Amino acid sequence: MPQLSPTEAAIVLRAGGVVAYPTEAVWGLGCDPFDEDAVLRLLAVKQRPVDKGLILITASIAQLDGLADWDALPGQRRGEVLASWPGPHTWIVPAAARVPRWITGVHEGVAVRVSAHPVVVMLCEAFGGALVSTSANRAAAPPPRKAADLDAELLSAIDGCVSGETGDLARPTPIRDARSGAEIRA
Repeated sequence: MPQLSPTEAAIVLRAGGVVAYPTEAVWGLGCDPFDEDAVLRLLAVKQRPVDKGLILITASIAQLDGLADWDALPGQRRGEVLASWPGPHTWIVPAAARVPRWITGVHEGVAVRVSAHPVVVMLCEAFGGALVSTSANRAAAPPPRKAADLDAELLSAIDGCVSGETGDLARPTPIRDARSGAEIRA
């Protein structure tokens, strides 16, 4: 499995590749969210249905431009979401029209996070935008916290692994609905 720097991984991602990378709590799989073939390949590797939707991760709020329909959120709710970033907070926000159905699944919103994890930040900056972020495990398998825990079969089906360590969170980031504040995943 090729070990990639964020810059090398960005080249692979722009060419339609899928890579593993460390996040705040677990190892993630990522690809270009606007490359349908790459997203469907990632979902096949995970054995996850497209209907569930996927998280998008960014290095900055600016990288969410054109992805979130901020005007559809009341000011107080929008303020709470924006004040939580960068950090380990995933929010389901109203999706802008350009967000493809292979990202939102059957949902009207899109799950997004502006990360403070240094590897994620470098990767999104090198790529130049949002990336898909889903745990690097097959459906129903536990998400890996260490690179050594990544499934060999899963690794053989992707294009590289970005070097680094996961953050200090014990579990994947909580997911909340930006419209109501309700917790979707603790």
